[in-house]
Amino acid sequence: MSNIPNSEQIDNVMAQRELRRSRRNWRYIAFAALAIAVIAVLGKALGGFSEPIAKTHIARVVIDGTITSDPTRRAILNELADNDEVSSVIVQINSPGGSTAGGEELYEGLMRLRAKKPVVSVINELGASAAYMMAVGSDRIYARRLSIVGSIGVLVMHLDASKLFQTIGLDYDKVSTGPLKAEPDIDEPMADDVRSSYQALVDDSYNWFVDIVAERRQIERSQVLILADGRVLTGRQALAEKLIDAIGDETDALAWLKENHDIDEQNVSTYFPLPENQWDKVQNLIGTTAKDLLGSSFKSVTALDGVVSVWQPAR
Repeated sequence: MSNIPNSEQIDNVMAQRELRRSRRNWRYIAFAALAIAVIAVLGKALGGFSEPIAKTHIARVVIDGTITSDPTRRAILNELADNDEVSSVIVQINSPGGSTAGGEELYEGLMRLRAKKPVVSVINELGASAAYMMAVGSDRIYARRLSIVGSIGVLVMHLDASKLFQTIGLDYDKVSTGPLKAEPDIDEPMADDVRSSYQALVDDSYNWFVDIVAERRQIERSQVLILADGRVLTGRQALAEKLIDAIGDETDALAWLKENHDIDEQNVSTYFPLPENQWDKVQNLIGTTAKDLLGSSFKSVTALDGVVSVWQPAR
C-alpha cells in the first residue's frame, strides 16, 4: 500500500491548518477587543474627573443619605471657614435625617461657617429631621415645591420581643450596676421608670431642636411647637410656614449670592464628599455595570442607635 497521501487527505490537512489559523486569529481579535474595552473603561474611570479650582470660588458640600457624625466632614467645614479663596458655601441636601449628634455637628459647622461667609442650603428631594436641623444653620434655605421638608422631632425606639421569647422558651438575664443600666430589655415591655428616663432624654434633645428652629427662622416658639409634631411638609407648605426662604435650586442660590453678596461668575467646586481614589472609581464603575447587567437592586442602610432625628427609621 502506498504511503503517499492522496489529494483528499491533503485537502483535509490543509483545511485543518486553516481552521487552526482562523481560530488563532479570532483569539487575537478577541484579546485586542478586550484590551480596548478595558482601556476605555479605565479611561472613563480615571480620566476627566479633576478640574482646576479657580483662585476665588464657591464651595459645594453635599449631604446625602443618613446623617451621622463624621470627623472628616467636620474638618472640611472648619477648613472652609478659614479658606480665604472660598467666597461662600452651598449645601446640597437630600437626607431623611439621622442621629441627633450628627445633625447637631452639621448645624454647629454651618453656624461657624456663616460667621465668616454666606452659606445657602438647597433641599432637593428630602430635608427632614436632622437634615432640617442642619439646614437652619445656614443663611438661607431653598427647596423645590414638592421637596419633603420638616419632621421636626426626636425619637428612641425599643423592640419588645417578650411574647416571642415566651413562646420559644428563652429568657434573657443580666447583672448590672443600676436599675436603668442597659435598659430597656428586649425580653420585656419598657418599664415606667425606663420610659420616664428615655422621655427626659428625648425631651431635652427635642427642646433644643425647637429652640434653634424658633431662633434661626424667627418664628414664635409656640408656632414651632405646632409644626414640631413630626409632620413633613412640601416645599410650598414649608415656605408658607416660614421653614424655608424660597422655592428654588442651586441656580437660585447662586443668583441670591450675586444679588446680595456681589458674588458673581465664580466656579463651584465640591469639597464634600471627598473624590474617590482611582481604584474606588474602577470598582464602583465595574460594580454599577455588573448590577445593571444582572438586574440586581441593592439598598444602602446605615444602622442608627440611640437618640435619632430621622423621618422614617429603617425597620
